[in-house]
Amino acid sequence: MTPSTHPHLALRIDQRYADTRVAYLTVSNEPKLNTLSSALMQEFLRALHELAGDESLRAVVLTGAGTKAFIGGADIHEMAQLDAVSGRAFITLLHRCCDALRELPVPVIARINGYALGAGLEIAAACDLRIAADTARFGMPEVRLGIPSVIEAALLPTLIGWGRTRQLLLLAETITSAEAFQWGLVEMVVPLSKFYSSAALDEAVEVWVSSILKAGPHAIRLQKKLIRRWEDLPLSDAVRAGVDAFAAAWETDEPRRMMQEFLADRARRIDDATKSSRGAAPPE
Repeated sequence: MTPSTHPHLALRIDQRYADTRVAYLTVSNEPKLNTLSSALMQEFLRALHELAGDESLRAVVLTGAGTKAFIGGADIHEMAQLDAVSGRAFITLLHRCCDALRELPVPVIARINGYALGAGLEIAAACDLRIAADTARFGMPEVRLGIPSVIEAALLPTLIGWGRTRQLLLLAETITSAEAFQWGLVEMVVPLSKFYSSAALDEAVEVWVSSILKAGPHAIRLQKKLIRRWEDLPLSDAVRAGVDAFAAAWETDEPRRMMQEFLADRARRIDDATKSSRGAAPPE
């Protein structure tokens, strides 16, 4: 895979096994809180499109450089120069970045190490799973800049409900990680404030990555695709889509192979337990 050449985007591929790769994508514009410019978003899209075509890819971890910000928003210096035409192009580009994350065939974990504001929160909402440091902060401050929160902010009601979405968007409040977890905006919070290292956040991310790697690669891809479809379908159609996904799983030998491995492992454990009980001393 071609490594990123953009000065503010780093892509690292971890080759776990011969056919197993995990991508770590870092927005690296730390002095500007990892804010997104048009040029950076174009490179972000290019990286995601390359990743989407990698058949050995199993997961993507997305984060921001440093400890202050995941993605602090879109580049205000660039947005201040927009008009109605260029504004439409700019926000469409940001939507394409969010949509590319949602359409990646493998799970995307947002490693939220600091501020996730505006565009950064929309990017986080477009990921499949979100894990945050307890020092992270979340907000949608756009109305205080004279613009509405748009595009993938539309995902927020399904995560936190309409009332809390209105609270974020209309009041432009910034909330803590603890509040974000309570609301359902993130799935896990890692305590970093008592330490001076992000190692605990990395360790927590790797637990999730390891869980994904234990699953069937084809099954994980089918599951993400199905979840994505569920978001757009009425209930009866969503159920039918699940039937199709179940049948599609059997187009490979993955279910049969993994079930046989499970049954063989269970038989070994039962056999070991039986032998152990036979070897135990009789009760007095």
